[in-house]
Amino acid sequence: MQITHQVVVFDAAELEPESRFWAGVLQGTVDAEDDWHMVMVDGAPRVGVQLAPDHQPPQWPDGTPQQIHLDLWVEDIDAAHQHVMDLGATLLQWEDSAEQGDAFRVYSDPAGHPFCLCWPRHS
Repeated sequence: MQITHQVVVFDAAELEPESRFWAGVLQGTVDAEDDWHMVMVDGAPRVGVQLAPDHQPPQWPDGTPQQIHLDLWVEDIDAAHQHVMDLGATLLQWEDSAEQGDAFRVYSDPAGHPFCLCWPRHS
């Protein structure tokens, strides 16, 4: 079996804000169909968004269990934070207080899916 593309697909009650958000984060474009949007980056599919009219966002950190989340490593957390907030993200958890491992902040996209911006801690 040869896999030609690997795509994470998010369910969303509203396709436009969800696909526009991920296109902005990944610096891509949206290829839109009626009930399916594909975020393309450099001509390759990266994130899919499918219409799910009854989608209910998971609650962070307790509540409806999350089904999936993305960890995105960034070089400049301040710039990345501002970028995702400008695109419509919601900050769910400021960075953790642990002193080991990579640091991260938890956000949700417009449909409520959690994702993390991560960066290496400098010793």
